[in-house]
Amino acid sequence: MKLPNILTVSRFVLAGVFMVCLSVSFPGAPVAAVFFFGIAALTDALDGYLARKVYGCSAFGKLMDPLADKVLTAAAFIGFVELKIMPAWMVTLILSREMMVTGLRLLAIDRGLVLSASVWGKQKTIWQMVFISAVLLASAFGILDKFGVLAWWSGLAITLLTVWSGLAYFRENLALFRN
Repeated sequence: MKLPNILTVSRFVLAGVFMVCLSVSFPGAPVAAVFFFGIAALTDALDGYLARKVYGCSAFGKLMDPLADKVLTAAAFIGFVELKIMPAWMVTLILSREMMVTGLRLLAIDRGLVLSASVWGKQKTIWQMVFISAVLLASAFGILDKFGVLAWWSGLAITLLTVWSGLAYFRENLALFRN
């Protein structure tokens, strides 16, 4: 297995460790959550760079890299519901989009195609990572309560961007639904 794919697989493990840090109360948990999320986000950037510039893209990477991103962000968003940072309806919309796009990718695979992340999908992932990082940092510094309304509106913006990127992804791949 090439290094970009190893980094992608490591993101699944990091997502689990991150979720534990986010949802279990222990001294330093918010700081640990920031650390593990940051490492996971760096592996995302690094595996993409290495795949494009050094090792070449693989079918495994095209499918598993976006899935690893979804697992990492889903862990954060579910944790944010538990911590009362985001309402469940926002997270439900976000996760529904992620599952539907994954389903579209599986449909493409059934037809012998591998769909890479779209431009909108990449933007969605970047902004989700920025939002999650900001919330985690505010939590680690103990100032999250001061940004409650801003966090809610930012979560709404992320939800709308996520839904829009899903609609765009389906529109770009309508041919998959034709017999």
